[in-house]
Amino acid sequence: MNGAEPKILPAILALDDAQREKLLLEHLPQVQYIARRIHDRLPPQVLLEDLVHAGILGLMDAVRKYDPSKNVQLKHYAEFRIRGAILDSLRQVDWSPRTLRRQARRLEKAILDCKARLGRDPSEPEIAAELQMSLESLQRLLGDLRGLDIGSLPWESSDSSGEDVMEARAGSDQEDPYHQTLRSEMQGLLERAIGELPAREREVLALYHFEELTMKEVGAVLGIGESRVSQIHTAALLRLRATMRELLQNTPPQPNVPAEPAEPGHRKSTEEAISWKKS
Repeated sequence: MNGAEPKILPAILALDDAQREKLLLEHLPQVQYIARRIHDRLPPQVLLEDLVHAGILGLMDAVRKYDPSKNVQLKHYAEFRIRGAILDSLRQVDWSPRTLRRQARRLEKAILDCKARLGRDPSEPEIAAELQMSLESLQRLLGDLRGLDIGSLPWESSDSSGEDVMEARAGSDQEDPYHQTLRSEMQGLLERAIGELPAREREVLALYHFEELTMKEVGAVLGIGESRVSQIHTAALLRLRATMRELLQNTPPQPNVPAEPAEPGHRKSTEEAISWKKS
């Protein structure tokens, strides 16, 4: 929205402190739910309380900026604000060591190299062989990389934020052509990338992101441990990042889509991006 503040109707401005507090309390369980979902994928040193605090700030921002005359419910608008505020707080802290980020890039490269050589997505043993490490070492690495997927998929940069899409909906009657085209292109590429994943990884993504089960519940369904679910989930998202980067490099830009300047805002999380496939 080019940094512009969404319109705020008198109905929202007229709320007294008690009414605002009531509205915030009604949506507090939404903050706790989103914070727990994100915390499930983070190392133990990241405190759930910190995520909840950041999410509450996002909820307060959503209540302040929400325009009820548009076709977006406060619950859905607040979800983007809450999740965005939590992810922003994680990026500011930069809890993930640089060595892990380098390992993630090395792993993505190994996936792409194997895929180019084999003509298909490689198995975990094949990736381990490419990296010249044991399967057990690879799976430990995947466990160490838990949470790095919070950083999102490759197309998410400062000029393509998830908040832009939701704010465009909350602030105008129709999503602008730029975001419509971008969303359509990304959905098509993402569906293609998900379709190339191994069956077990697709199953984990479906249960965790679409059915909204916890990692522990996914493990119970599949008959594997929670830590193994986390490893498979991380492997799936690393494959998606690698495949999306490859697809984006080989996809020419749309000629009729105007370029937009960088805008501040919250980037769509990986979970939100994957959820496009469900719609």
